[in-house]
Amino acid sequence: MPGNFERVRREMLLRSRQRTRTVCSATATLPTALRRAIRIAPGEVSKRQRGRAIFLMAKQAPDRRSKTRTQTKRHSNQWWINGAFILLVLAALVAIGLPGSGLLKRTTPQSSTSAPVYSFEVVNIYPHDEQAFCQGLAFDGKTLFESTGQYGQSSTRRVDLKTGKVETQFQLDPRLFGEGLTLMNDRVIQLTWRQGVGYVYNAKTLQLLTTFSYEGEGWGLTYDGIHLIMSDGSEKLRFLDPVSFSPVKTILVKDGSRSIRQLNELEFAGGQILANIWHSNRIAIIAPGTGNVTGWIDLTTLPGKPLRQEAVLNGIAYHDGRLFVTGKYWPQLFEIKILKK
Repeated sequence: MPGNFERVRREMLLRSRQRTRTVCSATATLPTALRRAIRIAPGEVSKRQRGRAIFLMAKQAPDRRSKTRTQTKRHSNQWWINGAFILLVLAALVAIGLPGSGLLKRTTPQSSTSAPVYSFEVVNIYPHDEQAFCQGLAFDGKTLFESTGQYGQSSTRRVDLKTGKVETQFQLDPRLFGEGLTLMNDRVIQLTWRQGVGYVYNAKTLQLLTTFSYEGEGWGLTYDGIHLIMSDGSEKLRFLDPVSFSPVKTILVKDGSRSIRQLNELEFAGGQILANIWHSNRIAIIAPGTGNVTGWIDLTTLPGKPLRQEAVLNGIAYHDGRLFVTGKYWPQLFEIKILKK
């Protein structure tokens, strides 16, 4: 009996150890949170209750892991959906050219010059007063009319074409800065820069007949036979009633989609508006009905241009097919013929 009892006791102990190994092995495969939960109070429950708890946790663990994987996959899918949506929104913003909040920058290049460029041929060269800050020029077939600028030096002149000699001159008030000038029938019309006042003279005597007012700055002036056309240094050309001098309409000057600013001295020639561009060696040819630039005259290679400061191209006159150009402080006036490049 003692021997049998001892043998039974050893078998029970061996079986108990085997169950312990099985439980420990099962516990080791559980998630960390479950193993921690099992070790919270090892002495508070019986071995049978603890084994039951381990069995239930082990049974539920695959389901929890399965749910976790499903949730992770769902979150992963949601991340891709959100990312794709953001990319679509960004692509749409770029496509329509919205600037956004600084992260998106419109990089669509501005259209380059689309109008043709013309060269020139010098037909004649005439003397010009190199002390004259030319602001406006006109020609009636025999006599040149010129407006000069600078405070204290501004004037309106009748000039002999061949000699460059000043025949008659009207000196402006020293507080005024002379600007654009044009012929309108038997009258000479002149603008001033920032004073908002214009002058009307008798073309033969340069006797002052009247004055008129306008808004903004005065730069260039010409006459198309119906309206006075005025520039103010922007891309705008204003058409004025020749009697009341009130604005009738405004056009915007563009070459393709590019606005042409700093329009200066003007001349109406052959149904087109010719415009100096301040500090440029080119003259714009502008359609008066639309404001579109239909061509450019490149005068870069004109000879004898002075190096004096502000001695820039400015001054266009046209009459009966003859075209004249000069500049501020230039010693020469050029009669030119336009050539296609």
